[in-house]
Amino acid sequence: MKNLQQMQQIMKQVQQIQEQLQKQLSELVVEASAGGGMVSVKMNGQKHLVAVRIESEVFASKDADMLQDLVLAAVNEAARKVDEQLAGQVGNLAGGLNIPGLA
Repeated sequence: MKNLQQMQQIMKQVQQIQEQLQKQLSELVVEASAGGGMVSVKMNGQKHLVAVRIESEVFASKDADMLQDLVLAAVNEAARKVDEQLAGQVGNLAGGLNIPGLA
């Protein structure tokens, strides 16, 4: 009976952590750039782009391949930052879990 109660409490804690994490992710926005700031993007915690800024000098060069590379680099860096934030938040929130035998 004690094990069942512990399991129920752990499940409740996990649900609370999941809710906190979803709230934090909904508020998270990261920014990344490439090409010395020639291209910058903003991405939210769900990895949706919310803004893209491209300096006019990039268009003046008429180098489509360079523009594509800069956009890809900025988007990938933003996604990496979201993953990094997520890992840190999960670690912080899960640190409060009291799971017997795992501490």
